[in-house]
This record gives sequence, structure tokens and C-alpha cells, in this order.
Amino acid sequence: ACLEECEKSGCVGEKCFQHCKFSSDGKPIDGPWYLQEPLYQKWKQWDCRSDCQYHCMITREEQREKLGNKPIKYHGKWPFQRVYGIQEPVAVAFSALSLAVQFHGWLSFFILLNYKLPLRPDKKTYYEYTCLWHIYAILAMNFWFWSAIFHSRDVELTEKLDYSSAVALVGYSLILAILRVFDLRDEASRVMVAAPLVAFVTTHILYLNFYKLDYGLNMKVCMAMGVAQLLIWGIWAGITSHPSRWKVWLFVVWGSLVVFLEILDFPPYKGFVDAHALWHAVSIPLTYFCWSFVQDDAEFRTSTLLKKIK
Repeated sequence: ACLEECEKSGCVGEKCFQHCKFSSDGKPIDGPWYLQEPLYQKWKQWDCRSDCQYHCMITREEQREKLGNKPIKYHGKWPFQRVYGIQEPVAVAFSALSLAVQFHGWLSFFILLNYKLPLRPDKKTYYEYTCLWHIYAILAMNFWFWSAIFHSRDVELTEKLDYSSAVALVGYSLILAILRVFDLRDEASRVMVAAPLVAFVTTHILYLNFYKLDYGLNMKVCMAMGVAQLLIWGIWAGITSHPSRWKVWLFVVWGSLVVFLEILDFPPYKGFVDAHALWHAVSIPLTYFCWSFVQDDAEFRTSTLLKKIK
């Protein structure tokens, strides 16, 4: 009822929106599209229905709070407080921090391999998993970028890009875990392991984008792949003599907390921090632990190979 009234009057209570005002021929009074602000300047502006949905939700939640009722979901999402047009400011901030930590970890790994550790005569690295970790870095930074965009503005395109990049990252992380734990170094073995998993992940992404964005199914698929890689790393850490195995244990324990927060679902505190925002927060040190182990692993494997050559 609030939405219908808002779209007719352009107002929720005493608050009115320019986007909801139309001329007699049904065109926005702001003028034709080519006279309006460019997209990059309009990013923080919201259209009529979005503004109506948000302010009707806020008004309704204020009424419920006065009656002592707990928050409920609107249009499938918890009621978040917008800040400067950003839909979920805390999640955006944590996503941006994770992106920065991810970039720093990858850059440190790159510098270590190319400028601090010895190289082969052909100028290639001794570490056998260099290329695999570079691909991981690209997929991870891509995910955190789209995560920040999606949480700042939730539309169909940003939602699909966020979910697709998340599936790609989780799927590739599982492939990487198998290749590293089982020490698969020849191309034939790597292709045999990666091909079916790449096919599965690609099919799932296509299903989400072009058939149905099934949130429940996507959660089950990502959880299954996430738990599988944690088990693989955890078992390996228990039997290996790797000098940095304690970092793997830390990664597994911290990763389990991340999985728990992804399952947990509670309304945002003060309209800002919910379980998903906390998931983004605990992912920041997880990223640091991950790249710290990767650098240690590169040093350990390089040292082992050099001893064998001598």
C-alpha cells in the first residue's frame, strides 16, 4: 500500500522524490536522458521504485520498532541503512579492505618470486605452482571488486556478477587445493583433475545467469566446494611435515568460522552490521594467512628443489 501510494504521489510521509514526478505525457520532468547526468554521476541516485521501496521499508521498520517487534526482511533482504546512496556501507568497506589485502598479498608473492628467490636459467621460477596462484589472485580480486559494487548498489547485473565471481573463486580454490595437496605437477594430471570441476562450475554459473538465480542451490554448491577444500587442507596439514603447516591449520579453523557466518543469518545491528558483513570482516585476516602460507610454500619448495639439484 505504501509503495502504490508513493509511486502515485512521489512521497512517503513528508519526504518526496524528484524521480517520481512525471509530466502529463508520462516523461520524467528531469528532461530527456541525454540532458541528464552521466551514469557515473547518477550511480548514487535511485529511481522512483527503489526510493519508494527503501523509504517505505524504513518507515515500516520504525513503526515495528516502536511496537517492540524485531526486524523482518523486505524483498528478500534485511533492512539496511543507506549512507550516501550506498546500500550496505559496512559490507562495501570490508569488501574494499579485502580487495586491498588480496592485492598486497599477491604483489608480495610476485616480488618474492621474481626479485628475492633464485630463478631458473630460463628466468622462470622454481616454484611449480606460480601460475596457479596468479590465476587465484586474479579471480579473488575480481570477486572482491564485484562484491563491493554489488553491496553498494543491488541490481540484477551487479547481483549476477557478484554470484558468478564468487562461484568461480570457490570452484578454482577447490581445484588449487587438490593440485597442491596431491602435488600434481605434470600437465596431464592437472587437466584430468581440473577439467570436470571447471565444467561443473561453468555449468552452474550459466544456470544462475541464464536459467534461474537459485539462491538455495547456489548456497549448497558453494558450501560443498568450500567445506571440501577445508577438509583437504586440514587433512594435509595433519600429515605433512611442511614448516608452515600451522598456518594451514589456522587457515582451516578461520575458514570454518567464515563458513559458519555464511550459514548464520541475523538482522543488521543498528541497520548496518549483519552476519554477511561479519563474514566479509573475518575474510580479511583469512586472506592475509593464505598469502603468508603461499609465500612460505614458495620459499620451501624452491629451497627443496635447489637442494635436489645440488
